[in-house]
Amino acid sequence: MVNVVTSAGRNGVHDFILLRASAIILVLYTLLLAGFFIVTPSVTYDVWQGFFACMSVKVATVMALLALLVHAKIGVWQVLSDYVKPAFLRGALQFIFSVTLLAYLMFGSLTVWGV
Repeated sequence: MVNVVTSAGRNGVHDFILLRASAIILVLYTLLLAGFFIVTPSVTYDVWQGFFACMSVKVATVMALLALLVHAKIGVWQVLSDYVKPAFLRGALQFIFSVTLLAYLMFGSLTVWGV
């Protein structure tokens, strides 16, 4: 049996399922926002704030944020592993992107929950 050292415990089926699941979550969130804009005649700050004050919208937003980060993490990993051959440079770029995605998660969560 051949073990792939560079996969770090991941396989293609796992990534495929995560990409499809995250894409479905993002589409549903986009439809939620589009439905809000279609149903709401005039979007003001108060209406927008009231929409995002709803707990279900906050949960949907956090789920969409997590789905976006998973989607980006796998996508960046695939692109870097295909096009960046030097291992040190690829690792450094993956680290930079991972830290950036964690910062997005932190700031996104702080924005949604208003802590």
